[in-house]
Amino acid sequence: MFKPSYLALCITALLSTISNNVVAQQSESIEKIEVTGRAQEFYLETDSTIGTKTNLELIALPQSAQVLTEQLIIDQAARDITDLYRSIAGVSEYSYSGVTFRGFRDDENVFYDGVRGDPYSGFGVPQLFNVARVEVLKGPASALYGGGEPGGMINYVTKKPSYNEKRELKLTLGNYNTHGASIDMTGGLSDTVAYRLGGFYEKQDSFRNNADAKNIELAGGLLFDLSDDTALTTSIDYIKQDLGGNRLRGVPVDDAGNFIVSPSYNANESFDYQDMEAIVLQANVTHNFSDNLTSNTTLRYLNNERDQAYHESQSWVDVNGDGEANIEDETIKREYRDQYRANEEVSLTTDFVYSLGFGQVEHQILFGGDFHTTDTEYDYLRARYEADGVANLNIFDLNYGETDPSTYNLTDLNRDGINSDRFGLYIQDVVSIAQQWTLIAGLRYDNFKELNKETGFSYSDNDITPRVALSYQPYSDTSFYVNYSESFNPTSSEDQEDVGTEGNLAPETGKQTELGMKQQWLDGKIMSTFAVYKINKQNVVMSNPDDTGEGDGIAALLNIGEVQSQGFESTLVGDLTQYWTLTANYAYNDTKVVEGVMGDTISDTFGDGTRFANAPKHQAGLWSRFAFNTIDSSIAFGVNYVSEQVSSDGQIVKPFTVFDMSWTTQWDDILLRVNVNNLFDKEYAVSGFSERNGHFPGSPREIVGQLSYQF
Repeated sequence: MFKPSYLALCITALLSTISNNVVAQQSESIEKIEVTGRAQEFYLETDSTIGTKTNLELIALPQSAQVLTEQLIIDQAARDITDLYRSIAGVSEYSYSGVTFRGFRDDENVFYDGVRGDPYSGFGVPQLFNVARVEVLKGPASALYGGGEPGGMINYVTKKPSYNEKRELKLTLGNYNTHGASIDMTGGLSDTVAYRLGGFYEKQDSFRNNADAKNIELAGGLLFDLSDDTALTTSIDYIKQDLGGNRLRGVPVDDAGNFIVSPSYNANESFDYQDMEAIVLQANVTHNFSDNLTSNTTLRYLNNERDQAYHESQSWVDVNGDGEANIEDETIKREYRDQYRANEEVSLTTDFVYSLGFGQVEHQILFGGDFHTTDTEYDYLRARYEADGVANLNIFDLNYGETDPSTYNLTDLNRDGINSDRFGLYIQDVVSIAQQWTLIAGLRYDNFKELNKETGFSYSDNDITPRVALSYQPYSDTSFYVNYSESFNPTSSEDQEDVGTEGNLAPETGKQTELGMKQQWLDGKIMSTFAVYKINKQNVVMSNPDDTGEGDGIAALLNIGEVQSQGFESTLVGDLTQYWTLTANYAYNDTKVVEGVMGDTISDTFGDGTRFANAPKHQAGLWSRFAFNTIDSSIAFGVNYVSEQVSSDGQIVKPFTVFDMSWTTQWDDILLRVNVNNLFDKEYAVSGFSERNGHFPGSPREIVGQLSYQF
């Protein structure tokens, strides 16, 4: 499936920055400089390249951005990304790893070390064992990173080899039969080579019927300091995720958002599953051509396979015989889906940064390009309803085990897969004037091509996306900024074919204006960000509610017009003392259709003023840790609030507030941490799905204990 010519091209470009004289210097002794930063660094991170791909302090960045540090991940006992949403302003859970980002659903704008290639794509939830920190850029990121949603992007910075000797063994136990272990080791193999080696295993039963999860991850890497100016970092990551009783859907609710059955409900049988296996190879080369010119090249190869076999809720059975099938009939039809998906992806990104100055004016000129190719396979077999042998399910008197997939009449839907190529070129200038003004001007050209291997249908698109931003610092610890940026998100070939007319769906585009203020307090121990924004997204693609299925002559998808998202966000992150650290945020967002599409039922569903699904108006999160050095312990408290939402079918998703806490204590090299999530065992839904599939229930009280030993 993977084309060797692509790999040859990528390797050639990757190694182009390493000259023969550099390699000859490999054996020379190279001085190591470890940057430790502030004396105390827990939750506050003041530097990141996420917003510009250049060295720029966050206070000078004219855009809202957050960095979730490794210490925060550890303190919250976060094992997957959903555990961290409370700490990200303007982000809430949509489904699986998908989020609502400033009002817009986003499950594809995910990067690892600044490049595309998500091993969990396709209904998996990213695990955090191999993640050192999570970076979040708010608003359109297309000017640097290419096509995507206008709400923002998430970048996972993976753990890297280090010369710092560190070996840690961690054991995990918890309710729902949670048990696991991990080991992580780094250190120097020589004066010029460092390593990292890690392994993770965890198994957990679910509060949902018939469901469980097993995660395995093996990661390793080598750092080669080839010279004073050149470093090569390599890594390999093997991931296996087995989810029993999946793919998990929601729990049926009434129109007021009340669960009508236990949140443990699951339409899947005990033998249903979703298994994923992935391998990721990555290499990064940094090179200093001079004091003014540097390069950074990353090559990422990904191969993942996903097997799924599960029962999907469909329409209600008219048990009462009144001619109307609805939830009062208690019994639901199901279809059985047996699916296989495989992705082979290659990403290559090369950046050059040239710095120069004229008096009080300094420039950081970035110019670069990226290429991402994906080759997928897709097999889909389906059995529908009792006619194909799939037993109905009584949601109140669950009759699991009365159906057998080996007897189903499966129909091969003759799916295949796609080939897609993304190519982009971009340039940006970060201009610093008198250490008070920072101007960013950038422009990117994107070209997108996709071929549907099943039908031979091909589709291509291109666009130019700009960004202009200005920041003013009247004082070193205060900045005001304004930002204008655009987004471009091409429509897939499969979606194009779903409308039945070639090229009928226009690409989705977005425009954002953002105003903000950043402030450092108490000599830089605290940093706050306040941002006001307005996003207009045009040509939004949504499902057509008038569509009754394949072959009905009605388009399955529509460009519904324009959606507007506006609101404000406030974040506060600080390491106040060596004993007290916190992160807090609040976000207000109002996302509505401002230009709808008229039709028999479309105007009711997508008319002007319609609220967007799973886009809460209010969100707030808090996490704060207090240390008691006299007893070598600390205690932390957290809260997550999400206001009322609506599902894709207009059903209410009730607001919720969930509290968490943790206790940590240490004896020499042994550390014990106990986290209690959903402290008061609240019953709630994190988001809504469809009427037939209900709402996604939040997890009940979870107690997780972790014992760490450094040796």
